[in-house]
Amino acid sequence: MEINTCPGHVTMASDCHELFLRGETTSGLFTIQPTDSEPFEVFCEMTPEGGWIVIQRRQDGSVDFDQLWQAYQTGFGNLNGEFWLGLEKIHSVSKGGNYILKVQFSDWRDEVQTINYPFRLNGKESNYSLRILGSPAGNLESFLSTEISGVPFSTRDKDNDQKNDLNCAKQLSGGWWFSNCGRSNLNGRYFVTPAPKQRHQRKQGVFWKTWRGRYYPLKTTTMKIAPAEIENKS
Repeated sequence: MEINTCPGHVTMASDCHELFLRGETTSGLFTIQPTDSEPFEVFCEMTPEGGWIVIQRRQDGSVDFDQLWQAYQTGFGNLNGEFWLGLEKIHSVSKGGNYILKVQFSDWRDEVQTINYPFRLNGKESNYSLRILGSPAGNLESFLSTEISGVPFSTRDKDNDQKNDLNCAKQLSGGWWFSNCGRSNLNGRYFVTPAPKQRHQRKQGVFWKTWRGRYYPLKTTTMKIAPAEIENKS
């Protein structure tokens, strides 16, 4: 959605919540333009509280997430299915104010867990390090704020993790904010149950250690962002 602020001038919404405030209430594809950014297409999830930009979705294994740095920087996949929005796009949104990162995932019994983080994604000069800016909200033990806050993003061709003797992205698969190769990877290989019996294969999957145990293969994951003000309405 666009609005005319003066004759001959059109302003795009900077995020999905701004679209929501302008009257959009149906989830779907929209074009946004954060400050000092080129326009790009996103999937907006509209809730009663406001609009969220979905930045990652896993649901069926249809997209290979074992991608190189350039793909993670610019984005890949299908916005109506599985995808990664792109580090540069996520950064362009989060630098514009106070934002919440909502992480949701489900197991193979369709039980869902959610945790919210106040966050900022730094730019390419820091290799897109993730900053957790406060206490998380949710019913899971959290470790992002203590283990990977400030850690840069890594892929198998750009090793920025904190393990001197290993490339975590090669060992675990996919791109992620790997600190010590260890407690989460929502961009790993998608496994249907039962998971592979060999540990070295299981550890390449999509997992969140503090729920269902380390290397349990999650069924679905979604990561989405919205202005912090939305949390006060939920």
